[in-house]
Amino acid sequence: MKPTRILNLLAAAVLCSCTHNVHTVSFTPGEDWSGARIALSDINPDLPRDWDDYSYVALEYNISTSQRFRVGFTTDDGYNELKVISYVPGAWNSLAIPLKYFTAPPDAAGDLAATYNKPRQTGWINLGGSRMPLHGVDSIGFFIHRPIGSPVLQVRNVTLHTEDPGDRYLEKKPAIDRFGQQNFIDFPGKVKDLDELRAEWAAEDALGSSVERYGYSPFGGYAAHRVEATGFFHTKKIDGRWWLVDPQGCLFLSVGADCVAPGGGGNLRDYDSRKEIYEAAPPKELWYDSARGTVLPLGAWNLYRRYGEDYERRALDNIVVRMDRWGLNTIANWSSPELMALGRKAYLLTHKNLGTEGSLMGLADVYAPSFDSTLVAAVKATVESHVDDPYLIGYFVGNEPSWVGQETRLCQLILDGKDRPVKEELRRYLSRNGDTDATRRDFILRTFDIFLAKVSEAQKRFDPNHLNLGMRFGNPDSVREDLLRICARHFEVFSFNCYALRPQSSTLDRALDIMDLPMLIGEFHFGTVDRGLGQSLWQVDSQYERGVAYRYYAEQAFSHPGIVGTAYFQWCDQDVTGRFDGENYNCGLVDVTDRPYPELTEAVSETSLRLYGVHAGTAEPFAQLPKGATAN
Repeated sequence: MKPTRILNLLAAAVLCSCTHNVHTVSFTPGEDWSGARIALSDINPDLPRDWDDYSYVALEYNISTSQRFRVGFTTDDGYNELKVISYVPGAWNSLAIPLKYFTAPPDAAGDLAATYNKPRQTGWINLGGSRMPLHGVDSIGFFIHRPIGSPVLQVRNVTLHTEDPGDRYLEKKPAIDRFGQQNFIDFPGKVKDLDELRAEWAAEDALGSSVERYGYSPFGGYAAHRVEATGFFHTKKIDGRWWLVDPQGCLFLSVGADCVAPGGGGNLRDYDSRKEIYEAAPPKELWYDSARGTVLPLGAWNLYRRYGEDYERRALDNIVVRMDRWGLNTIANWSSPELMALGRKAYLLTHKNLGTEGSLMGLADVYAPSFDSTLVAAVKATVESHVDDPYLIGYFVGNEPSWVGQETRLCQLILDGKDRPVKEELRRYLSRNGDTDATRRDFILRTFDIFLAKVSEAQKRFDPNHLNLGMRFGNPDSVREDLLRICARHFEVFSFNCYALRPQSSTLDRALDIMDLPMLIGEFHFGTVDRGLGQSLWQVDSQYERGVAYRYYAEQAFSHPGIVGTAYFQWCDQDVTGRFDGENYNCGLVDVTDRPYPELTEAVSETSLRLYGVHAGTAEPFAQLPKGATAN
């Protein structure tokens, strides 16, 4: 436990007060760690100290902020905590947490988000901390890392359950208004009525487009800087600096956003089980989206209010206009196929159905007799409609496999699991080479090497025109030298997601020295809490600082000779009551009401204007540090 955490625990009497069995924890703005622990006997004297006979703990609480907080228990073995974000800041609710999240490692899953993010009805949980038995439990702790503002948490009951008691919303006033905004949170520019919103939309429409100021070619490359054209995107190293080259031969730096699609930010996941949270749902005639087989999100309802029945087509057009205005030249991962099909912006794709499995932590059983034919069919199905498209830059192989750095555990999961070809191959390998951490890691890397070779071969066979963009690893620092050398054999671009204040030069230098490949950053972002959404994986103090953080990150990244692309995650804020895995971050360029965040989008535009000079080494990157920037 960090020394600052111990001091905060000892100071609990100062930070926590109790009135009529409602215990209040006040968090001090800006402190590295602020919070308190409360004796459980003061909240619920009937709780036992050993929790082996229970499966859930339910917290009846109200927190004034959507900022992530830690909830933990002091046990005989130490302090044991998880991270929680509330969907209903300012409202009383009951959140039930499975106790296995405190006592056991996360279940195997295919990527990092699926491994560590766990959705509930009134909030979501991110797994972390130390796992240990819940014996001798005597207190509960609530802590926030670098509190924004002066948040307050109230707790009035803690109960144990053998079955899932469900989550409960305990207010009469809905938490989410008819536009998809938080009802209990106020902020500058909050929409109060539809006429006001329509006036803002009309003002944006009057801005038009200004793509000419960036000097882009039709494909988004720098029209004034040309080399040999091939008709498709390719890579080129010039004077020690890597570039992408667009189909017309223009030097190209990929400046994009992920999840670019109309109508985001208001998913009504599990609506029937939590209707009381919402002030209103879309009208009955719009409620069911038959084309997608889902209910219409609140974000899409706002687009219907803006454009009418033709809202999807017109919203796609407006996305292109916005990208032109902000200097974004790439539709990055997880984006709308309809938007890509317009043929107006470069785009990125990820291969699908390559045989990777959650039970193998994102690895594939390459030893299965059916693997080769299944993979070949999957690659062919993905590429066949894109093989001649000059707007496609290339394909990612996958996203954030959770086995990286967990090779020993994955081998144990395989050995403890069902009989299958990968299990038999692992047994033979360990029998020949000895069962050590090193041999287990070597087996996983050998298996991954086979997988990459087969994907690369199939892609070149069915689509020789487009780039192999690599795996999008979740943490570039966890990709050790032996894994980098494997990647160098199969990738044309090395890709990774990097949530940080900036990508570390030492990490980029190491990768470039070993692989000599251009590099693309698949995800990064910054957020805050003023909209009642989670503050993102990297938080800053305000919307203005989100713009400062974008400029600092992107320009520092592109100043490196190996970086040829970045993708901001994501186009629209995440769903206010949680996407499929629970996340509800304030990470968008656009909010649920289809309004851009001007502080961020103006920063994107300023950086887009400077990136050629920054990457060419003729301009210094933006150097102003954002206030309150920290990982969370």
